[in-house]
Amino acid sequence: MQVIPDYSLADAPAPKVLVIPAQMGNSPATLRWIREVTKRSDVTMSVCTGAFLLAETGLLNGRAATTHHGAYRELQVRYPQVRVERGLRFVEDGNIASSGGLSCGIDLSLHVVARYFGNETAEQTAYNLEYQGQGWRDARLNSVYAAAAVSTPEHPLVPGLRHGCR
Repeated sequence: MQVIPDYSLADAPAPKVLVIPAQMGNSPATLRWIREVTKRSDVTMSVCTGAFLLAETGLLNGRAATTHHGAYRELQVRYPQVRVERGLRFVEDGNIASSGGLSCGIDLSLHVVARYFGNETAEQTAYNLEYQGQGWRDARLNSVYAAAAVSTPEHPLVPGLRHGCR
């Protein structure tokens, strides 16, 4: 398979909704582009550990954000100026939004669909996807992950171990 883009970062039209998926790596050009398009976007959102790339841009400084529950601590340590919210499926702070793991990203996406087109369209979209989750209606439905993990002899936390979808 070969992917041939129609645009480069230099000439791509500014999106109204920018989605930053879980990924590894970044470049100065990508970070600059995200900063620039976010000035005009309705929403710039990260899914799962895409929050790390969004944090790297500096756009999360002083803002609330979330990520995959296995990466809360790493996000807070690497980017102390970000207010990491635990136990939420997604967080909105101005035109910046972030979600927990993959299914939380679906919830945030349906939440954005509801914003643009109403709840009925979001419900129909969820139905068409055969998605039964209700987190798009209430971001607090991830509260099982609100408490920080505790290291025990039976289940020790391993420093530096990356969790989630990186």
